[in-house]
Amino acid sequence: MTRVLLTAFEPYDRWDDNSSWLAVIDFTSWYEGNLEITTRRYPVDLGRTQRQLELDLQQDFDFAIHLGQSPGSPLIKLESVGLNLRTDGEPLISDGPTAYRSPTDLHDCLGRLLEAGIPAEVSHHAGTYLCNATLYLSQHYSEMMGRKTRSVFMHLPLTPAQVARERLAMSSMSTPMQSAAIALVAEGLAAHDA
Repeated sequence: MTRVLLTAFEPYDRWDDNSSWLAVIDFTSWYEGNLEITTRRYPVDLGRTQRQLELDLQQDFDFAIHLGQSPGSPLIKLESVGLNLRTDGEPLISDGPTAYRSPTDLHDCLGRLLEAGIPAEVSHHAGTYLCNATLYLSQHYSEMMGRKTRSVFMHLPLTPAQVARERLAMSSMSTPMQSAAIALVAEGLAAHDA
């Protein structure tokens, strides 16, 4: 059985909810497929997230699917590259590689999402904050520990409720559509790996 670590983030700043965690909650309420899913909600704090991620990856999952909220994005972004870079310009790992490319077939994942009518794209820059750090560190720890885990990072739009609550003129996507995207990506990775 394919084992998947599925992570999201807690609310932060002005946001009372985090679309990534809402999607995980929804996904786990209906998913009955053949994947063994372990979920985690990470704090919006680099040091604490880094420690928890390293601990979680010791379990040697087949895949780690990391989710993050992307205010203003009109679609799901499949991040292809994690940079060894913090927001202050310092490296995440002082002697680590400059970057890690996601070792998964993101274009197959993209095709599955688009075929299902879910707006998505492959993105080549996950920023320099926690989302980028999570993708980079996930692959770094897997390699350093000799684990087989392959990592994916999905940036999710805000939900309609988040946009309405803040009275914003911003793009959004329903939580059920986001959780369907999680299932399509997870099942696609497992099928591609079989």
